[in-house]
Amino acid sequence: MPPVRWLPGRVTRIVFDRPHVRNALDAESWDLLGEALDGFAQDPGARVLVLSGAGGAFCAGADLSGGINASSGQVAAKMREIASIIVRLHTLPKPTLAQVDGAAVGVGMSLALGCDLVVASDRVRFGSVFSRHGMTPDGGLSWLLPRIVGSHKAKELALFGRIIESAEARELGLANLIVPAGELEAVVGEWCERLAACAPAAASGTLDLIDGAWTSTFAEALENEAAAQQHAVAELRRVRR
Repeated sequence: MPPVRWLPGRVTRIVFDRPHVRNALDAESWDLLGEALDGFAQDPGARVLVLSGAGGAFCAGADLSGGINASSGQVAAKMREIASIIVRLHTLPKPTLAQVDGAAVGVGMSLALGCDLVVASDRVRFGSVFSRHGMTPDGGLSWLLPRIVGSHKAKELALFGRIIESAEARELGLANLIVPAGELEAVVGEWCERLAACAPAAASGTLDLIDGAWTSTFAEALENEAAAQQHAVAELRRVRR
């Protein structure tokens, strides 16, 4: 069984599948994840992407079982390679949803929060645990976390590396919705059907507008809205012909 499974379709699924290490990602996993993201982006019939993990965990971060034996230069090169994959996830022109059950720690937390939406079970455990290993946040977490919880709280969570369970995750806004574990699959399925029903141009334009708001002035946002609406309406007319 490959460590990352890609299940294409209107609702495409990418499943981290190394349950013996709580789906920690090794080099092969990253390669397969990158290939699956490219496949989803290029599939005209795919409307929504769901990231999930097998065996009751989402992803326990990078697989460090072999220790850190690489040189600092090799570490930096690998980080940039992984960063290119995470940028692909973050900039997909279609909605992405993290289905989070169990542990989502280290870069697993980064991958979950890097999705457009997060639906988690009541046994979720988020954690920026990099500091426990003498390391700094990666996978985009240093950018994502302060935008969700604020700068001071992000520094607390990153420096202490403590585990955040479902009640606190709900309070901090780390997930859009937290549901009983037994209902997670059904709720995610319902959300995906609603997302897949959105017109592709409308969905893509909405994501671009909200992501771009961080670096836009109000006037620029209005102009961007006008351009996005023009494209969405033109696409609606094309489809209805």
